[in-house]
Amino acid sequence: MKTLRARMDDNPAIPGQKARMTEQTPNGGHIVTAQRVLALEAEALGQLSRSLDARFVAAVETILAAKGRVICTGIGKSGHVARKIAATMASTGTQAYFVHATEASHGDLGMIGPDDVVLALSKSGETKELADMISYAKRYSIPLIGMTAKADSTLGRAADILLQVPDAAEACAETNAPTTSTTLMIALGDALAVALLESKGFKADHFKVFHPGGKLGAMLRTAADVMHSSGLPLADAGAPFIEAVKAMSGKGFGVLGVVAKDGKLAGIVTDGDLRRHLTSGKSVSVIDDVMTKSPLTAAPDSLAADVLRTMNERKITQIFVLDGGKPVGLIHMHDLLKSGLA
Repeated sequence: MKTLRARMDDNPAIPGQKARMTEQTPNGGHIVTAQRVLALEAEALGQLSRSLDARFVAAVETILAAKGRVICTGIGKSGHVARKIAATMASTGTQAYFVHATEASHGDLGMIGPDDVVLALSKSGETKELADMISYAKRYSIPLIGMTAKADSTLGRAADILLQVPDAAEACAETNAPTTSTTLMIALGDALAVALLESKGFKADHFKVFHPGGKLGAMLRTAADVMHSSGLPLADAGAPFIEAVKAMSGKGFGVLGVVAKDGKLAGIVTDGDLRRHLTSGKSVSVIDDVMTKSPLTAAPDSLAADVLRTMNERKITQIFVLDGGKPVGLIHMHDLLKSGLA
């Protein structure tokens, strides 16, 4: 199947130049290039995975033992990766901060304390802008973790702990632009962050504290965060059918919880249950006769995203939240939609 052919004439940004998009098949040159790049980087990631040893463990334990922060630093593309690693660590329970190596030489070294750990990134290990950072770490006995492809480089020799990435060919061989090397550093930074996260027992409820906004924040809310906790549509087991239906209609949730004498949820009645009863022609006297026993429920600490997934899979629009078997809340699909989950 071919893509649509398009043509753009007289590019206004470059006078006299014409740009043209020609037909490309799914197996065209652009896809071949992309597949080559991805294959090269995937192979390099495999090499990195196989190369991990006790030095990685030492890096994790050094950071865990530190009373201060992880100071991530680098220049150019390595600097961008260092900034990303710092952000990932900070959002997953490890105090981290990015310090630009050049700015460090102009006063920002004062931001680094003796309780910190420095994580310095440089593929070549010879980035001259890192010299002052390395000297400062050595002078004040600040642990230095070096991430580089060259073990025998200035950074590699100076590092207290060397995290060596494979010296794999860059995907952009013609210009040797950082591509494979930055992918490796990002992945190794992710590995560090996750190892630290798991070592600290960092859970979703902790993660939520650092991500209160947007879709991610919504995904990390719990059932207790989105449920209705007052004015719940409830009726006692054995209640007269008509009285229970009136109570259900008065709350406007389209569902009724039937509770036993001990306060625990015995079953629920939905609008669908009522329709099926009315069309069956059967006569009932108490609400128990039409309720659904052992309905799906949620716990207060259930992730709202998991509640939404369950409701979608089971095609239900309301779910009671139980604590010790007793109803403490009710979630309607509209509540989840309003919270930004979908």
